[in-house]
Amino acid sequence: MKAQATIAALAAVALIAAGCGRSGSGGEETPPASTRAGQPVTGDFGDLKGVCGPGKASGSPARGVTADQIKVGVFSDVGYTKNPEYLDLAKVFASWCNAAGGINGRKIVPTVRDAKFMEVRQRMLEACREDFALAGGSAGLDGMGVKERLSCLLPDFPAQTSQIQANGADLQVAQTGGSSHNRYSGYYHWLLKEGYPGSAGAVGLMGGDSPVTKVLGGQAKEGLQAAGAKIVYDGLFPPQGTTDWTPYAQAVKSKGVKGLVFYGSFADLAKLEQVLTGMSYKLDWIDANNNSYGPAFLKLAANSLGAQNNLADLSGVYPLENAASNPASKQLTELYARYAPKAQVTLPAVRGFGAWLLFAKAAASCGDALTRKCVYEAARKESAWTAGGLLTPVDLTSADKPLQCFNVERATPQGWRPADFKPDKGAYRCDVPPYKYKGQYGRPLKLADVGKSMSDVK
Repeated sequence: MKAQATIAALAAVALIAAGCGRSGSGGEETPPASTRAGQPVTGDFGDLKGVCGPGKASGSPARGVTADQIKVGVFSDVGYTKNPEYLDLAKVFASWCNAAGGINGRKIVPTVRDAKFMEVRQRMLEACREDFALAGGSAGLDGMGVKERLSCLLPDFPAQTSQIQANGADLQVAQTGGSSHNRYSGYYHWLLKEGYPGSAGAVGLMGGDSPVTKVLGGQAKEGLQAAGAKIVYDGLFPPQGTTDWTPYAQAVKSKGVKGLVFYGSFADLAKLEQVLTGMSYKLDWIDANNNSYGPAFLKLAANSLGAQNNLADLSGVYPLENAASNPASKQLTELYARYAPKAQVTLPAVRGFGAWLLFAKAAASCGDALTRKCVYEAARKESAWTAGGLLTPVDLTSADKPLQCFNVERATPQGWRPADFKPDKGAYRCDVPPYKYKGQYGRPLKLADVGKSMSDVK
């Protein structure tokens, strides 16, 4: 995530970090009557009112903004991953918002910045020349373009971030919690103290042998130990995978691992589980991470789902399989059915739609004088952002606030289902004990790193 082997290794890990696996619901369903062609389109979403709507904008107050349109960059690795989820998302959001009147009358024009995995810097330089802001996208090696983005003072509203340089960088408003805090603190505490307390004395870690995954693994190890875990196994495997998972399964068994955190592709996890199941070794739990949340993992791991207990923390995103029970999630599936009927609603797409909503709401509040400074500062005022109901409340007033809630899914032969994690606030549990990392894992880049400050942002 280097020579051909290194590039392949980095790519494998980047897929883990960026959440590039397709997941979720969606399909070729008939659009509900309220969203069929010919029906009026409202600019409301969930409990957000007037996110998009008509107006009489004038002038060009910032780069990428004219009286008629707003040019927004969308990062993706689609040229490498062949996964169009952020392209589909941009199409759905822009189609809906523009049909409702745009942002104060200005139409959103999304421009895909395909980093093709290794071309983040080149695409960022293009975005600097043309775009007003970035929204609703992600790149596996996003840290490679942060210096350029800050140098040209380009605001970023990402679906999610991957590398430490990008995670919480300046002029970025992300919905995923602060980078210095363990986002899985509540999840780990539930696993080790309530869900499976007998596993606390025998927890294992497995990850690809790459600098990117080693950072993730190091943070996981610290977070697990802080929650009371004893780490009995910490194994590395080739980040591009291996043809034989037997030695790794044997190591897990010989160490008596009862709970396993796996940092690798869900396809590799399915292969490991097949070997473990064939050895009649059943763990109390396996953290499959939320990249596995979707139908693809269920299919690959079908022969092991009855034997192994696969869990994933969605970190406050409403479960897709229960979309009909949540007005915002239901509306999102309806918008996909109308504007991209063959596309899937994925977990990264839900986060990305929230990022687009955040950008649009902030931009609309700026009125005719739409500037980068205004849109960034308006987004930073959101102290309980839910993306209309797609997410649990997130405090965006600072770049380094811990997440307050979590929710856990379990992979079953019947599909993904909420685990018994004792939610106390709707679909979520919000008694998360915050944990701030003590280890040194690097830091996000700041404007000062490129000789700039907020006073330069116009």
